[in-house]
Amino acid sequence: MSKTSSLNKITPIDVLAKTGKWLYILLFLIMTLIPLIWLVISSFKTNFEFETQPFAFPAVWQWQNYRNAIQMAGLPRLFLNSTLVAIFTTGLNVIVASMGAFAIAREDFRFKNGILSIILSGVLIPIIALMVPYFKIVSLLNIYDSLPGLILTYSAINIPISVFLIHGFMSSLPKELEEAAVIDGCSFAERFTKIVFPLTKPGLVTAGTFVFIYCWNEFTYAMLLTSSEASRTLQLGIRFFRSQFVTNYTSMLAAIVITMLPTILVYIFLHDRIISGLTSGAVKG
Repeated sequence: MSKTSSLNKITPIDVLAKTGKWLYILLFLIMTLIPLIWLVISSFKTNFEFETQPFAFPAVWQWQNYRNAIQMAGLPRLFLNSTLVAIFTTGLNVIVASMGAFAIAREDFRFKNGILSIILSGVLIPIIALMVPYFKIVSLLNIYDSLPGLILTYSAINIPISVFLIHGFMSSLPKELEEAAVIDGCSFAERFTKIVFPLTKPGLVTAGTFVFIYCWNEFTYAMLLTSSEASRTLQLGIRFFRSQFVTNYTSMLAAIVITMLPTILVYIFLHDRIISGLTSGAVKG
């Protein structure tokens, strides 16, 4: 009993370590929440209050800033464009990445590890380094300034991370499942569509969520590959609150708050799947 009690005794070092851990977590929580809270509060101010009292509460909450944001930048059209790009990109990327991951994870052929390494090396390449090649390809395909151009570009950019996430899940599946399916007469395509693909839903959801958030928040390639309002996305539309002489800061902040809501909602509804997907892939892969 004395030995057990000595093992369970909490030392000052343990208390200090736990306190330091929670202070560390609290620090990062504050660093994350304070900018968001400031953003939301500032979106209800007048421009004069924003410039003269940036850290004070508004005297009168200006709800019309959100109405101005919707009207001035044409947010409904931009919202539709971003939604279409994000949904179609996510679907195309997950389908292509899952097929590639299936071939590498479940089939035996020469150089498959080398091919996987080449694909995953795309994660290490800065996105800005590929701007000229992507612009040239999109121009040659005659899809510049169009939503299909953005969809194909975003799908290609996110292939490495999606293959990385999905491959870990597919590699962890027991081969006996496919062997039994082959005995029952399943073809190569049926093994993928009926056995492996449905069993990797956590990995697919995780990869799809990352792709969706990337597409929704992406700005650089949207500015590079589009020029007209018909193909403009939300993130690109926010910059048009600035003119040569005047910047409507508070309406711009209101527009930013509106654009944040879809990704926040996606994470709220799918965070359990995302976290389980990341942790399961790390353990099983």
